Amino acid sequence: MVRFRGRSRTLPVPDSTGRRPWSPISVRTVAGQVFVLQVVIVLLLVVAAGTELVLQSRHDTSAEARNRSLAVAQTYANSPGIVAALRSPNPTAVLQPSAEAARKATGVDFIVVLNTDGIRYTHPKPDRIGKKFVGNIAPALAGQPVIETVNGTIGQLVQATVPVDAPDGTVVGLVSAGIRTAEISSTANRQLPLLLLAGAGALALATAGTALVMRRLRRQTHGLGPAEMTRMYEHHDAVLHAVREGVLILDGSGRLVLANDEARRLLGLPAEAEGGAVADLGLDRPLTALFGSGRTVTDEVVRAGDRLLAVNIRSTEVNGGPPGHVVTLRDSTELLALSGRVELAGRRLQLLYDASGAIGTTLDVSRTAQELADAAVPAFADFVTVDLAEAVLRGEEPAVGLDGAPLQMRRVGHSGIRDDSPFIPVGDSVPLVPGTPRARSMVTGGAVIAEDLRAAVRAWQAYQPERATGVLEYGVHSLLTVPLQARGVVLGMASFWRSERPEPFDEEDRSLAEELVARAGVSIDNARRYTREHAMAVTLQHSLLPGGLPEQSALDTAYRYLPAQAGVGGDWFDVIPLSGARVALVVGDVVGHGLHAAATMGRLRTAVHTFSALDLPPDELLGHLDDLVNRLDQDSSPDGDSPITGATCLYAIYDPVALRCTMARAGHLLPALVHPDGSVEFPELPAGAPLGTVGMPFEAVEIDVPEGSRLVLYTDGLVEDRSRDIDEGLETLRVTLAEHPDGTPDQTCDTVLARMLPASPTDDIALLVARTRALPAEKVAVWDVPADPSAVSVIRGEVSRRLEEWGLDDLAFTTELVLSELVTNAIRYGGEPIGVRLLLDRTLICEVSDTGSTAPHLRYAASTDEGGRGLFLVAQFAERWGTRYTATGKVIWAEQALP
Repeated sequence: MVRFRGRSRTLPVPDSTGRRPWSPISVRTVAGQVFVLQVVIVLLLVVAAGTELVLQSRHDTSAEARNRSLAVAQTYANSPGIVAALRSPNPTAVLQPSAEAARKATGVDFIVVLNTDGIRYTHPKPDRIGKKFVGNIAPALAGQPVIETVNGTIGQLVQATVPVDAPDGTVVGLVSAGIRTAEISSTANRQLPLLLLAGAGALALATAGTALVMRRLRRQTHGLGPAEMTRMYEHHDAVLHAVREGVLILDGSGRLVLANDEARRLLGLPAEAEGGAVADLGLDRPLTALFGSGRTVTDEVVRAGDRLLAVNIRSTEVNGGPPGHVVTLRDSTELLALSGRVELAGRRLQLLYDASGAIGTTLDVSRTAQELADAAVPAFADFVTVDLAEAVLRGEEPAVGLDGAPLQMRRVGHSGIRDDSPFIPVGDSVPLVPGTPRARSMVTGGAVIAEDLRAAVRAWQAYQPERATGVLEYGVHSLLTVPLQARGVVLGMASFWRSERPEPFDEEDRSLAEELVARAGVSIDNARRYTREHAMAVTLQHSLLPGGLPEQSALDTAYRYLPAQAGVGGDWFDVIPLSGARVALVVGDVVGHGLHAAATMGRLRTAVHTFSALDLPPDELLGHLDDLVNRLDQDSSPDGDSPITGATCLYAIYDPVALRCTMARAGHLLPALVHPDGSVEFPELPAGAPLGTVGMPFEAVEIDVPEGSRLVLYTDGLVEDRSRDIDEGLETLRVTLAEHPDGTPDQTCDTVLARMLPASPTDDIALLVARTRALPAEKVAVWDVPADPSAVSVIRGEVSRRLEEWGLDDLAFTTELVLSELVTNAIRYGGEPIGVRLLLDRTLICEVSDTGSTAPHLRYAASTDEGGRGLFLVAQFAERWGTRYTATGKVIWAEQALP
């Protein structure tokens, strides 16, 4: 018979007061004897340790005294000036104060300086000075230190005597330092109470630990005697083998310690199973894996042969037990008939769970439809086709006919167990044939099952005989079609087909398919709505970006703009012609994505055009733009819930006459400058704060740009993404530009994007490349004008001759008239020096500069006014005119179209 060694929960019988009896540990018991023996051993160890510590302490203290005495004596003997003091007429007067100071500082009891005859020069007690030293000085006179214990004038001492050597090596005196042995003993005695206290504590701790161990032993046995322990063992054994539930006990190494009769019957264990490893018992693999897992299990159903067992596993280590597990087994074979349906339901639930994570991973309509098809094959159907209304693919609401079905549908998803399926391929239009299961499903709005496909496709055979016959010959025998709906609107159709699986679709399959398609319908509708909003945002963004680049002669430009895949952003660029044949280049980036960023970008771009028309320098223009962004933030929402309209911007003005570029930036990336020789640099520009954040002023920088150079302006989407930091991106851009020094701006754009464009851009990319040109010197004429009204006629003559050289005789009259008015105003209201400049570009540009700070204003003169008509005439004859301020004054300019 198998015996069980266990612990009883039976408590001793209480006494008449109802309290549990208690008896102290008796020395007659083994527990009491062990307790006394351990206390004696601990006491002996504490006494021995205390004695050894006292002796060791005294020895260490004595050694420390000898070492300190020797060190103090040697240090004082080698101190500066001692040799001279010994040779002085009165050594005591010189050495006594320093010796006493050294003694007090070092903690020794005396420092005595002697002559070679052993007569003291110093001593703690002045009456001992001049008397014979007590101790052996012969080795010290020979040049060797002496350490000895003597009875001196102040008691028993440990003293060290060392020689004082003159520079020639002769001994001119001796120094002795020492400590009384009474001090050594007192040091050791002061440590003795601490040692005794530590010993007493150790003894108390050991005694308490021994008592706790004995108490735990009594508590575990509950004070039971041998007879009571035997009776408890027999009761446990009887219960173990009478219960109709299998019980196994496994030790910590996975070996079987005990198995009752019911466990042997359920598992078919041999008689010699105890002591063997679980893996060697011949059990089914699921049971073996479960028993060896070591985890806690509650009513887990496992197949064991032709039985289903409900298994519970608990650890025996709870409450201080030995390592191992207790396993109980209950026969649940009656559940076998239901296991097939449970397993099927589990597979369906798992399919829904997997589909929930696999469908709708993106906001792409076609991708979501394909995910639905992939999720159902092969776990539910052999082939799946998904058709959507064409309007859904464009993000629109589907148009429906009189029967409620979409008018036009297209196949967007297909998946199957084989690739040679006979169904309409993805991308083709799918007709909805009346009378077919698919048509009935669309009209009724519910799922339709065609268990026998041959009888269900007669209408389809009349419409598409080859396609329908091919499906039947392929072996497809059952169809389940479910309309894709969301918010009561039919978006398309999902069709599930079976060919190799013999069983047709049933009602439970209908419920599963409806649940699966319903989840996909929500995801497809979300993707459709996103597609619509994305298309609107892209349309808005494209309408706000420049449709083309303006005509100008200063720069040869090209650009590329690529929106992010996730959504539109706020990147923009511009090329803006300015007065004096100059051109402004702009690149900016609004924080965030979506309609808000695109709308903000449009407002900022319009503001830049407006400020550029005022001919503001780059730093002032960015300052005005910063004020505008701050106002947009303040005016966007009274409660402050709108997002911050932060933005970065780089503004550059290129002058083809001076071959100079003036730039300023507001938190934007540095531009790249490619010199004609192919070298690439990033000009150092003060960074400035992003627009709408700090409100600090900006700083502009002027750089010389040789003709044929390339300016490359870009946004951060080009040089930074998730897999590449910005420093790496800038270095890649520099290398790419250096490797292609002779490319045109268009070629440069293509080369840069081919090298640096991420596979899936997460941010917009704006790239603007401009190659500089120079206005030829023969197309520029400059004159200095004295502040004399008579000089106006001279200038008119010079201008007429220059226009004749340029072949612009037809413009001579109007040009003379415009210059006369502008020069006259400069002489009257401006300051010297006054200059005139003619530029022949796409237009004829007349410029008059002076040092005045006031600009003229156009007004309509009354009929009685004698003046005030000059600027009116200029405005009538010129296509454009205006004023721009410089560091030294202003320039009034006017442009005339060339004949």
